[in-house]
Amino acid sequence: MKQEIKERIEKIRNGEVPEGYQKTKVGIIPVEWDIVPTNKVLKTVKKPVNVEPNTEYREIGIRSHGKGIFHKKLVQGKKLGNKRVFWVEDKCFIVNIVFAWEQAVAITSENERGLIASHRFPMYKPKNNLIYLDYLLTFYQSLRGKFQLNLASPGGAGRNKTLGQKEFSQSLIPLPTIYEQIKIVDILSTWDRAIVLKEKLIEMRKEFKKGLMQKLLTGEIRFFGFNDEWNEKKIIDIINYEQPNRFITKNIVDLDKALTPVLTANKSFILGSTFDDNGIYTETPVIIFDDFTINNKYVDFPFKVRSSAIKILKPKSNSINIKFVYELMQIIKFPLGDHKRYYISEYQYVKIKIPKHIEQERIVKVSNNLDSDLTILNKELNQLKEQKKGLTQLLLTGIVRVEVD
Repeated sequence: MKQEIKERIEKIRNGEVPEGYQKTKVGIIPVEWDIVPTNKVLKTVKKPVNVEPNTEYREIGIRSHGKGIFHKKLVQGKKLGNKRVFWVEDKCFIVNIVFAWEQAVAITSENERGLIASHRFPMYKPKNNLIYLDYLLTFYQSLRGKFQLNLASPGGAGRNKTLGQKEFSQSLIPLPTIYEQIKIVDILSTWDRAIVLKEKLIEMRKEFKKGLMQKLLTGEIRFFGFNDEWNEKKIIDIINYEQPNRFITKNIVDLDKALTPVLTANKSFILGSTFDDNGIYTETPVIIFDDFTINNKYVDFPFKVRSSAIKILKPKSNSINIKFVYELMQIIKFPLGDHKRYYISEYQYVKIKIPKHIEQERIVKVSNNLDSDLTILNKELNQLKEQKKGLTQLLLTGIVRVEVD
């Protein structure tokens, strides 16, 4: 970062206004920038749908935290009842007024053409060629934009905190020239592309691991020198499980702020002597099995428990590698098919084939190496996201200026 930018940041942090900048209702920005309400740069788009009872329609929704538009299932007009719905046009800024305070904002595309949206999803198009929609979206996805959306959403949390149309029309936007807006978005899109590529790489690595582990865990692929037959056993024959049985009322101070990770939710329980006086489970590694989810956890660090629904799974003997069992549990197929909850009673009588301990360790080593690669990739992804977040803040405040051709 250039020294002049560092000095500019330091001045603003100290409440000073650098040369060439102005103090406004939305913060310190360049003197060349305007501060405008949205009604100066946006016009409402509203084309009501004349709903036919026997015609099928598809509504849209908007995810919170700037995660974009999704399409709902087809529905017949008669099931819409008296709901007021409107045709979605492409290239519009669109808001979910119920969760605008959670940044449920997006831009429509050709993919949404011909779909419908309820009156809770107002749409806007630019007017007077003053605003670039991608810049507007970037602004409302930023911390400053979130603050403006909150101001325009009076009331309590959740569905009581609805975006007011009048308040939104007066929501203030820092406005560079249209050319500078485009340049800002272009720069940030470089980070977006890098983030997308990293996410795709992570998904590819996950799929690679899934495919390879499927073959290793079933013996379809064997390591050189391993020819022994695998033994068939029930999970209950190789794994013990414990369930929390005593609620902790003492010796737990600032549980949510503790450095020791707290797993699952709700109340704190203890399993007798396995937990120390501070309620920390110390005998690891183990598998955390939750009757209320399908997501088991392999845990190799001390932890605290906050749910009575969990089971703690441990090997019955040193001949069993608990990480091997964990990986095996990820690929188990149940005769009754997939469903939302898997109980320990379903797992414990499932028959599995298991190799000798030394081969288990070789398979686990492969899994650990793949997990390490994924950890590095996820760390790089988080770094890219943080870099973009910091750069967005600098560009949207004009602390860093862009050169316009």
